[in-house]
Amino acid sequence: MLGSLENQYQVDRYSFGDELSAGLDEKGDKEVTNLSKALSDICDLYTNQNVGALIVATDGIYNRGSNPLYASKRLAAPLHTIGLGDTTARRDVVLRKVFHNRIAYLGDKFSVEIDVQALNCAGERPVLTVQRIGTGSPQTVHQEALEIKTKDFFQTREVVLDADQPGMQRYQVSLTQLNGEASVINNARDIFVDVLDARQQILIVGSSPHPDISALRQAITINRNYEVTVSMADEFDGNLESFDMVILHQIPGIAPAGKTLLTQLDELNLPRLHILGMQTDFSRLDHLENLVQLTVDGQNTNDVQASVDPAFSLFSIDETLSSQLPSFAPLIAPFGNYEAGPVGQVMLWQRIGKIDTKYPLFVFGESKSVRTGILTAEGLWKWRLFDFLKNGNHDLFDGMVAKIVQYLSVREDKRRFRVEAANNIFAENEPVILSAELYNASYELVNESDVSVTIINEQGEEYDFVCSRSGKSYTLNAGFFPMGNYRYVAEAVTGGGTLTAEGRFSVESLQLEAFETTARHGMLQRLSEQNGGSFFRAESIGALSDLIKSSEVRPVVYQTDQNKPLMHFKWVFALLAALLALEWFLRRFYGAY
Repeated sequence: MLGSLENQYQVDRYSFGDELSAGLDEKGDKEVTNLSKALSDICDLYTNQNVGALIVATDGIYNRGSNPLYASKRLAAPLHTIGLGDTTARRDVVLRKVFHNRIAYLGDKFSVEIDVQALNCAGERPVLTVQRIGTGSPQTVHQEALEIKTKDFFQTREVVLDADQPGMQRYQVSLTQLNGEASVINNARDIFVDVLDARQQILIVGSSPHPDISALRQAITINRNYEVTVSMADEFDGNLESFDMVILHQIPGIAPAGKTLLTQLDELNLPRLHILGMQTDFSRLDHLENLVQLTVDGQNTNDVQASVDPAFSLFSIDETLSSQLPSFAPLIAPFGNYEAGPVGQVMLWQRIGKIDTKYPLFVFGESKSVRTGILTAEGLWKWRLFDFLKNGNHDLFDGMVAKIVQYLSVREDKRRFRVEAANNIFAENEPVILSAELYNASYELVNESDVSVTIINEQGEEYDFVCSRSGKSYTLNAGFFPMGNYRYVAEAVTGGGTLTAEGRFSVESLQLEAFETTARHGMLQRLSEQNGGSFFRAESIGALSDLIKSSEVRPVVYQTDQNKPLMHFKWVFALLAALLALEWFLRRFYGAY
């Protein structure tokens, strides 16, 4: 057909999948079909040109982009469509869509919604199975039989799974194959869920058993993102490196226990919350003088309530808490003089009786570049009980503790070498992009050193790359990878040694073309009708050639008028000079002078 049209017209050929490309692709193996984008790109290319007709040959199936019937751009030319493929609805069960969150948190549950479609399968009972695919054999986490009662069946099933393992988890959703199915590729789909272990480890250490410790533990563990470990100072022999924050109840105490703990805290620069009381050794708190300065006799106490400082700005305080806190049960503060340090921000002031003092009760700030909080009294357990007595729940107290822990446990990223993937999950047709940043000892961004990256698949095979410099950072386009889980190890050799960074990503397969097997000729017919064209089946495309030839597709003749000054024509000046020279010669020859 195109050969006969080329004798009279200029014929431009294009193929389309996810993008429009010049020339016809005879393979037809595109993984993605975006018909609306192809039509929009054609309109952009041929706007204001003399287009006689647009011919689109396709089966009408698209799996990316919007419905082409609603495309806003139109050419001033008829759009003819040629219907390819088979419109017969064959026997098939299809996993049409699988909806899921890409991220879940360890210990939570997450939902997977599965759209199942079946054609001409009435009476069958396919089994829906969800398996976790790991390094070992697949683990079945859900299985159920579906009852197909109608010829054209569609149902959405919800499956709730446990996020019980951290890291990138690959699940396969599948339906059992039936006899005589048109396609079995669309019976299974792979999904990836990144299970994040975002729980922060909080350590509460006390000099002796105290109800404050229980109240704090209960308030913190309300949030499942926190995991609390409780220990007495003389019993704790663990490694502080695994904790994000430490709450010290009356430590340093009068007893020597806890001295080693404080040394480790300073070495690791761990955020901490000090709760002071009558068992506290105030002489060993000199390192906190930039937050609060204390002169305490250690023998007597004051019953103190709290008043909120309206100028406090490190985190927000609930308005209801601010109004009710002055009436909460009093805490016990050692008798003495208290003064806020130069870098401390006071959240609560001590209220003794009915007098609002300038003695700090709760102070926050950075002591030696470490986020630190100090409560200068004990008895927090009373506040939690009073909150329940007054409001019927612990929400105000628990909310206050949650904000305190959130502020203190946030740690600044001090890594000198950082490598991140552009996505946690890439599609098979997406290149894997990594970016890297390298800092010197003064935390200035530099890129003098070479950065190498090794990507390792699930079978242990390694792929080595070298990052390119981009500005003051690094970037790597590692190309395309097959479906699976991958991890990467990056190295940068600097004057101070070798810095390393690790990460992971996954690649999910694209099987979009396999989930629609019935051609959509009806959509193509409507598309042609609303664009002034006609629909033709593949066996009658000769009629389309005759239709285009018989239509009034006329060439456009362009005429351009240009005016130029006479001085631009040099041959005119040469002719005038020649005539003047000839006149001079003839006059001299005939003796006119």
